[in-house]
Amino acid sequence: MVDLVRPGLPFEGKRAKGDLHTDRQVLNLGPSHPATHGTVKIITELEGETIRAMDVQVGYLHRGFEKECESGTWYQAIPYTDRLNYNSAILSNLAFVMAVEKLLECEIPRRGQWVRVLGGELSRIGDHLTRLGAACLELGAMTPFLYGIEARELCWDLQENLCGARVTSNYIRIGGIQCDVPDGFVARCEDILRQIDALLVDFDRVVTRNRIFVDRFRNTGMMDAERLLQYGVTGPLLRAAGIACDLRKAEPYLVYDELDFDVPIGTVGDNYDRFLVVQEELHQAIRIVRQCLPVILGTRGEPVDVDDPHIRWPGKDRVFGRMEELIQQFKGVTEGIRVPAGEAYAAIESPNGELGFYVVSDGSGKPYKVRCRPPSFINLAPMSEMLNGGMLADLIPTFDMINMVGGECDR
Repeated sequence: MVDLVRPGLPFEGKRAKGDLHTDRQVLNLGPSHPATHGTVKIITELEGETIRAMDVQVGYLHRGFEKECESGTWYQAIPYTDRLNYNSAILSNLAFVMAVEKLLECEIPRRGQWVRVLGGELSRIGDHLTRLGAACLELGAMTPFLYGIEARELCWDLQENLCGARVTSNYIRIGGIQCDVPDGFVARCEDILRQIDALLVDFDRVVTRNRIFVDRFRNTGMMDAERLLQYGVTGPLLRAAGIACDLRKAEPYLVYDELDFDVPIGTVGDNYDRFLVVQEELHQAIRIVRQCLPVILGTRGEPVDVDDPHIRWPGKDRVFGRMEELIQQFKGVTEGIRVPAGEAYAAIESPNGELGFYVVSDGSGKPYKVRCRPPSFINLAPMSEMLNGGMLADLIPTFDMINMVGGECDR
């Protein structure tokens, strides 16, 4: 095999002996393209339909997320986290808030922790359903896409019932949550989970063993575990290569150490293994939600927020009746809560892998420094290596399984 691209000079090829003296084709996908799930540009150099070089360019959705967080109070940063991976906004809220709570050295009540797990796993279900449905749609499979999106909309109905928003939820708070689980939520959740289970059965029958679908996914986008680790890849991509790394098990947070669930892993590390891993993680997330429901029923009436007005703003019923708490809420809104000086890092297992926040406080009501460790940005790095020598048709399945979300690549 002749190396057709000179190192350090992408897209400047040299001809092999005996070829037809044809030039390679440079194909641009994006930055506005339905298959890129956001504003990302992929410049691909093709020899026929074989990929010989690729340049993945992120940054088109740059909004200065981290600097925006540093320009307001600690609470005002939470809605910005919604706009990272907007398919699983509650989990993005959670990662940021947990980093701040490390500096505050506060632990929220157990009911609040269970409700956080419930909201986070509903968020994970919605994200996985979006990924799986989109992967089918972009291969021309409309029917399973409709099954996946119908299930996702049912899941988002639950999120709306929980916190009043379907997508950008702004649900997690420093020291607690926005509001407790509403009356009737548990019964509605059980009913909707049964509907989602039925849709997933239909989805599996149509897709998982479909000959065309399997041929498009199997042995494409492959990368072994050692190389993935060198890139810092986490989440389903790493687990599909055989490494059972899940922060909910490896470094348990909230009440995950009390929950019974499995971490699915693959063997080959191709797109088909990734698809199967995400599909099984979806079932495990539903399993976790079902374990949360009886606990939430049994702890009705218990607090969900820390009882400290310096951290968690007091409710309106207390503000309207007590001068001290009225003053505290006024200062909290106008100046921000005072977070002790120091630095902290907290990470969670998001649908794409390790989502972490590094925060620095100077003791004031505003963050001095906010830095995000977004899995989409890191997991996208090895994409060109995964596809080098593959077919153009392999690009979309690989991109789908990486599940890049433009908001997380904000740099």
